[in-house]
Order: sequence, then C-alpha cells, then structure tokens
Amino acid sequence: MELRLHNNLTRALEVFEPQDPHRVTMYVCGPTVYNYVHIGNARPPVVFGVLANLLRRRYGRVVYARNITDVDDKINQAAREQGVPIGEITGKFARAYAEDMARLGVEPPDLTPHATAHIPHIIAMIERLIDSGHAYAAEGHVLFSVASFPEYGRLSRRDPEEMLAGARVEVAPYKRDAGDFVLWKPSTPDLPGWDSPWGVGRPGWHIECSAMAEAHLGETIDIHGGGVDLQFPHHENEIAQSTCAHGGAVFARFWLHNGLLNFSGAKMSKSLGNVAILHELLDQHPPEALRYALLSAHYRQPLEWSDALIEQSVRTLDRLYGTLRDLAGVPATEPIVPVAVEAALCDDLNTPAALAELSRIAGEARKAESPIARASLKAELLGGGLLLGLLQQAPEAWFSRGGDAGDDARIQALVEERNAAKASRDFVRADAIRRQLAEEGVLLEDTAQGVRWRRA
Repeated sequence: MELRLHNNLTRALEVFEPQDPHRVTMYVCGPTVYNYVHIGNARPPVVFGVLANLLRRRYGRVVYARNITDVDDKINQAAREQGVPIGEITGKFARAYAEDMARLGVEPPDLTPHATAHIPHIIAMIERLIDSGHAYAAEGHVLFSVASFPEYGRLSRRDPEEMLAGARVEVAPYKRDAGDFVLWKPSTPDLPGWDSPWGVGRPGWHIECSAMAEAHLGETIDIHGGGVDLQFPHHENEIAQSTCAHGGAVFARFWLHNGLLNFSGAKMSKSLGNVAILHELLDQHPPEALRYALLSAHYRQPLEWSDALIEQSVRTLDRLYGTLRDLAGVPATEPIVPVAVEAALCDDLNTPAALAELSRIAGEARKAESPIARASLKAELLGGGLLLGLLQQAPEAWFSRGGDAGDDARIQALVEERNAAKASRDFVRADAIRRQLAEEGVLLEDTAQGVRWRRA
C-alpha cells in the first residue's frame, strides 16, 4: 500500500517515496533545554516516532535526527536567575527530557545532535552564505538577507509584510531590512561564546537546525517535522538559509507539522502560563495513557487537553489490557501488524483510525471461541499496538498502575483472603476487605475468570 503524507510545502496529500529507499532521512525539531517541557512539547516526538516506526517497517534503514538546542537566550536567562553555570541547566534538562520521553514510550531517535557540538558546522555554513551574497556582517552580527531569496514565505504562505507584522522581529540599525534574521550574534564575557571570523559570539537559533541537518543527513532530507508553531519563522528561515547555502538544492522534500495542544480553549504555552508539565503528569497518571491521549486525535489537528481526555484514555487501555489479560492462556505467537492498522497509518498517520482498529480487534477477541482465532487476534492486537507504541507491558503491570511488587503482593493476598471469606460465607469480612481496598484506590471486578483488581 502507498504511504501518503500531507506536505505542508505544497498543501497537498502526496505519495511518499524516499530519494534513497535504502536510507530514509527525517529531522524533527527538538527541545530548548532550559526547563521541563509541557505536554504539548511531547506531541511531535510521539507522532513522528510512530512515523519513524512505520518508515522502518517499510524501508528498513531510517536515519532519524531530533536535535537538542543547548545554546539560547532562554538558557542564559535561566542560568542567570538560578546562579548556576549554563552547562548545569542544559545538562539537567536534557537528561530530564530523555527520561520523560522514555517513560512516555518514545524510542530514542537515531541521532540527537546538540547545537554546541556543531559550532564549526554553523560557522562554515554562515561563511558560505556570506560568500554567495545571501548574508552580511554588521557590528559583530551576521544576518541573512531575506530579499536575496525570492521564495521566502512559500512554506507559511504569508507575504513579507504580514510575516513581519506577525513575528517578533528585532529592529536594529545594523539590519539592511527589518525582516533580516540573525545567523550569528556577539557575546559579552558573561555569556557563552565561540571564536569566529566576526568575533566571539554564538549562533542564532535558526541556523543551528540547518547546520545539524546538513552534517548528519545531507543537503536534501526526505522529511522535516515539528509543531505548526515553528512553521514561521523557524522553518521558513531554515528553508531560506539551507537552500541558499546548498546552491539552490531542495532542503526538505516533505514538511510535516503537528497541531498544537489547547488547554481550556487556549493554546498551551509557557508564555501564557497555561501549561501542563509533562514531568508532573508522568508522576500523576499512567504514562501509556498520556501517550494514547496524544495519539487520539489526528496529528495535524489541534488537541484539547483535559483530565477527561486522560480518564477516557485510561478506560480504553483498561479494556485493551483486560482483553490481553483474558487471553493470557492463549499461546503467544509473533506479533502481526493488522493490515487495517498499517493502512490507517499510511493514510497520513491517521492514528484515530488505527486506535479504533485496535478496539475492534479487542472486541472480536473477546467474542472469539476457537483457539486459532483467539491466537490470531491476540497477535494482531499486540502487533498493532507495537506499531503505535502501545500494549507492550504485561497486563498485570498496567493494572498495578506502577505499584511496587511488595504492595502488589499484599493486595493480591487480600484479594485471595476475600475469596476465601466468600467461599466460607463470611460476607462481613469479604465486604470489609473490598471497602479497605476501595479506600486505597484499588477496584475489584468479579469476572467469569475470577476476581481482577486494578488501581484506580
């Protein structure tokens, strides 16, 4: 089946074919590590991680890069406010980001380039832009000349005046035009800086991704992804500087952008103060439920984030894991990716349709009677979940909600004591145990297979 992706550069659904079927390249903009990320920042690594899984299934070798921005004015400000070296800020939050992604079930990308490790690449790219007349030095700064690139604005579909009005553009006397953007800026002794032909300084944000993508993926990459809020100016600027640095070669063949998360009807944003910190959510809720919630809407659409969405995701996973628990006695076979799940993902990453297919398979499995059918459906449920990064833990682990083994054993002992009390018709004791467990947030379910328990 064909893989079709919505290319924001053309505003059309296009059949994806890599330029080299033996080496598919994808770059996704990663975090600026100055604080814990919010749940909205987790949507790109989750959805594009699913795309990476799909690409590997279809083509084998995929080189997927997701960068770390570890030099930025926000980092400088955080270090200044906390009175610590800049490296302490970036190291702490880069580690926290990696840990949070792992808890969310996001597999590490093939490459995690850091901006500070690519200063020579950045300087070399800036020098090429100056030599070709697309950039100029002024008062210790180097700026890209937007007027030198006639296609500027093609990705975001904005005219220059509209783009200038909608962007936070620094108007400075050293700029030839107000819309020109910074490639290099001078550093004072209290700020991080590197020697360059234009003095001690540091890179602008936009040039970092262009240089890292070129260093690891080549001049032309297959797919560039990120949040829709990066479309302008960040991705527009990436296209301009990369295309000009590469003599007119296409920078990225497909541009994919995920929609933003809304919180109480407004865009989730640190600047607005309406954020749900991922690090905290992972401690409060089952991480897999957060992942399911992020996949519950089509990636290009906005997603309304709420406690109700998380609760619904938990209930759905309860049903799916409950099905796997009921199939525990069915001999395990190799996971099988259902055709319908793969077809949904090949249709521009339609994760809602893929999730609906998982629920359909689980429903059929609960009704199936023949051992062959039950084994086949179990394999499909696990295979479809694998492609989505779901249903890969033991059902008992899911229902224990992260409880420690000792506490799980204590709860199981109480459940067995209650069973014995019911068998001896000591209903007072049985009811007391149920109430005790309910007060602890442990719910009991009497089924044909016996008593099941789960943490609420």
